[in-house]
Amino acid sequence: MDNVFPMNASPLNGLIQPERVIVRLAETSERRHLYRLRHEVYACELGQHAPSPDGLLSDALDEFNEYIVAAVGDVILGFVSITPPGGGRFSIDKYIARGEFPMLFSDRLYEVRLLTVLNPYRGRELALLLMYAAFRWIRKRGGERVVAIGRREVLSLYLRVGLEKLGRSIQSGAVRYELLSARTDDLEHRLRRHTPILNRLERGVDWRLDCPFREPAACFHGGAFFDGIGVEFEKLERRHRIINADVLDAWFPPAPGVVDALRENLEWAVRTSPPTACEGLLRAIANARSVPVDALVPGAGSSALIFLAFPRWLTPDSRVLLLDPTYGEYAHMLEQVVRCRVDRVRLRRERHYDLDGERLRHLLKREYDLVVLVNPNSPTGRHVPANVLKSILSNAPGRTRFWIDETYVEYAGAVESLERFAAASRNVVVCKSMSKVYALSGLRVAYLCGPTPWMAELRSHTPPWAIGLPAQMAAVAALRDPGYYAARYRETHRLRERLRAALTRLGWYVVPGSANFLLCHLPESGPSAAALVDRCRAAGLYLRDAGGMGRNLGTHALRIAVKDSETNARMLGILASAWQTASGTALRETITETSSAAA
Repeated sequence: MDNVFPMNASPLNGLIQPERVIVRLAETSERRHLYRLRHEVYACELGQHAPSPDGLLSDALDEFNEYIVAAVGDVILGFVSITPPGGGRFSIDKYIARGEFPMLFSDRLYEVRLLTVLNPYRGRELALLLMYAAFRWIRKRGGERVVAIGRREVLSLYLRVGLEKLGRSIQSGAVRYELLSARTDDLEHRLRRHTPILNRLERGVDWRLDCPFREPAACFHGGAFFDGIGVEFEKLERRHRIINADVLDAWFPPAPGVVDALRENLEWAVRTSPPTACEGLLRAIANARSVPVDALVPGAGSSALIFLAFPRWLTPDSRVLLLDPTYGEYAHMLEQVVRCRVDRVRLRRERHYDLDGERLRHLLKREYDLVVLVNPNSPTGRHVPANVLKSILSNAPGRTRFWIDETYVEYAGAVESLERFAAASRNVVVCKSMSKVYALSGLRVAYLCGPTPWMAELRSHTPPWAIGLPAQMAAVAALRDPGYYAARYRETHRLRERLRAALTRLGWYVVPGSANFLLCHLPESGPSAAALVDRCRAAGLYLRDAGGMGRNLGTHALRIAVKDSETNARMLGILASAWQTASGTALRETITETSSAAA
C-alpha cells in the first residue's frame, strides 16, 4: 500500500513492517512524551535550549496549544504544534513587536510551530503531511492567516507549502529562523501545485482529524473583484471604481443586435421557459460554423461541459496529458474530481511557452486516454496554428480522445478553429465558450463540437433547458454580426500590444500573446505576484496571481486582462505605483511613460 516511506524501507528501521501512518490530535496523556521528544530534538540535538535535568521541554503556550501527531501504531514519528488565537499570545511575541507587523495580528491568526520529524523517519513527505494537517485543522476553525518561524535548514519546506518570508530573521540559541506567513486562502490555492503528492498521501494515510483531508473540491478561477463590489449586488455602483483584470471578460460590449434583442424582450425573456434543447441556438451555431447540428452539445459555459464529459469518459485508472501551464479547471477536474493519472507537457519560458510539436508527437505514442490542449493557451496567450495542430492530430493514435479548448481562438483568427475538423473526426472534440469573444460572460453560453456518436451520448445526459432564454437569444444575435466582433478583435490586438510595451518598461518580462490577456513575469529579486496583487486590490485593481496555473510559473507570474485604452492607462498607473512601493524602485518617470503609452 502507499505510505510516506520508501516502499523498500520500514518506518522503524526494519523492526516492523510498513503500516499506514495515522494523523490525529495528540491525547492529553501523550503530552509528557511529546515534551520529552521536544527536549531530545531542540535541546540535545539542535542546541536551541539548554538541556533540562528532567529531560522535558515545554513552555507556557502548552496550556492551550494543540499538537497534531503522525504515528504508526503507538509510535510517534513526528508532530506539529498549533497556537490558536484565543490564548492571547504566540511564540513569535518573544522575538518581534506586534507593531512591526500589524497586518499579522487578528482574532483569526494561528501560529504553526515545532514542526518535528524524528530520526529515523525524516523525509520531506512526512513533514509536508504534518504541515498540511495543521493547515487543514486551522481552515476548519476559520483561521484567516498562518504565521510560523521556520528553521533555515528546512526553510524550503515552509516555502514549498506556500508560506512567504517576511524579511525578518530570528536567533534562538544556536538555531536561526525566518519569520513566515500567508493567508489561508492563498495557501489553499498554492497547495494545489502538490496535488499528485497529496493524492498519494491521501491513499496511504489513516486520517483521524475532525476536518476532511480535502475541502469540497473547488477550483480557483479569479473573479475576486466581486469582493470589492459585493456578491449580493446591493451596491453595484462600486463597479465603476473596480478594474476586474483578474478575469478575462471582453473589454467591449456585445454587438448592438444583442443589446437590442435583450432590451426589447427582457421582461418576456426572464419569465419564459427557453427552447428545451437549445434547438434554435444549435442551428445558428451550425450555420455559422458550417458543421452538422448533430455534432453539437450545448452547455452553460465551458466548465459545465467539462463536468459533463470528463466523468463519463475517464476513471481513476485513466491516463491524461495536459499542458503546463494551462487553464486550472482541467487539472482540478482531472486530479481532484476524477483523480486520474495526469502527465504534463512542460512549456518553457525561454520558448515563450510555445508547444513543441515534435515533443507532443513523441508523447502521443504512449496512447493516452485523453489529451487536453487549450489553444490559444491560458495564461500564456500562445497559439498553435490550425494547420500544425491538424497535422499532429491526424497522425495521433486513434484510441486517444483529444479535447481542444478554443475559448479564445477568434482572437487568433477566423480560420483558426478546428470545429469542422473535429466534427468530421473520430476522436477530436472542440470546446467553445461564447463568453470571452462575444462579450457574453454573464450569460454562460458554450458548446462542444465533435464526432456525432460522442455528442449524441453527451446530449442524452444534458438536462433540459441547459441554457436560459436571455442567453440563447443573445448568443443567436451575436452570431449574426461577425463583422462587429472582427473589428473588436483587431482593436484588442492593438490594445494588447500597447499594454505589453508599457508593462515591459516596468522591467517585467511579458510573454507575447494572441488573445485578450498577457502573462507577466516579475523580477525574481522583487516582490511576489501575490504581494503585488494585494497592493493593487487596495486601489481597486484586481489581477490574477498565475502561479497556481502551472508548476513551473513560480511565485512571480501575473496574468492581466486587456481593457479599453482609458482603463489600461488607469491600470498601469496603479500597477507602477504599487510596484514602486513594493519594490522600492524609483519609477516616477516610468509611471508617466507607461500610462501615456497605454492611452
